[in-house]
Amino acid sequence: MHCEAVGKRYGRGRWILRDVELGLAPGDILAVVGANGSGKSTLLRILAGLTRPTTGRRTGPATARGAAVGYVPDRFTAHDRLTAIAYLTHLGRIRGLSTATARARAGQLLDRLAVVGGPDAELRTLSKGNAQKVALAQALLVPPDLLVLDEPWSGLDASAHGVLAAILAEAAAAGGAVVFTDHREALARTHATAVHIVADGRVTRRADPGPGAPAVVVLSRPGGPDLPGGPDFPGVRDLPGLRDFPGVLAAERRGAELHLRVDQSRTDAVLLAALRDHWSVRAVTRPAPEPATGPGPEPDTAPSPRTTAR
Repeated sequence: MHCEAVGKRYGRGRWILRDVELGLAPGDILAVVGANGSGKSTLLRILAGLTRPTTGRRTGPATARGAAVGYVPDRFTAHDRLTAIAYLTHLGRIRGLSTATARARAGQLLDRLAVVGGPDAELRTLSKGNAQKVALAQALLVPPDLLVLDEPWSGLDASAHGVLAAILAEAAAAGGAVVFTDHREALARTHATAVHIVADGRVTRRADPGPGAPAVVVLSRPGGPDLPGGPDFPGVRDLPGLRDFPGVLAAERRGAELHLRVDQSRTDAVLLAALRDHWSVRAVTRPAPEPATGPGPEPDTAPSPRTTAR
């Protein structure tokens, strides 16, 4: 998807966004950072196709009819007697799934996200964090070509943070594009391949800090020394998506171990994916920061004072 000169204002009010140029490719995970009221949510609604821009346009496959777009709003207030599983099954049918497929997919997502109360919990009884999990599940019922999430970490319990990070990485590894907002730039950099800042109606890309030296992740299979795989990429055939997983730079089999070179910013997501697929983590080595370079103090070459007896 590409946004060309996109601008937005309501009526004759102020311009919320101006001349936005933004590109998204399959596999991208884009973070949008900005203060409250800066226009982050408006930008996401435009990307998801829920709001029309006042000027400019969206182009690309993700804007075509039939493209699967998953959207998670910043607030999901479902004051409904429907249970979580019934709600998600209904939405799955609307999106073209059979009842059995929709219900099975919904159950898998609710279980993975560990919704308190389980699939039969009524939506109106859910806490903010658990309602957010249901909102995330509905966006994933059909594998999305574009996944758009507004403040997705807000309200989630700590255990769900890692699950969400893995879900974002998996969506990108499957060929989708992901956009999320957050007001914390440090968190955004941890989970995104690029960060854009919204301020004064303008959207600008943060300069990339550079990947630095990669981390080394060592994995093994519990209960057996042999690693499956072919000669072209040994040891990873049974870890779906790892070859194209964001951040995996190289993989090498060394005896009973699999050694991965991983972009430091993506290490946590790679570890989560490996653990979910029943690998054991033997070691994680992150390189130390490069020492400062430059002229040091000049060596003391003066002769040592000599003491003479008189």
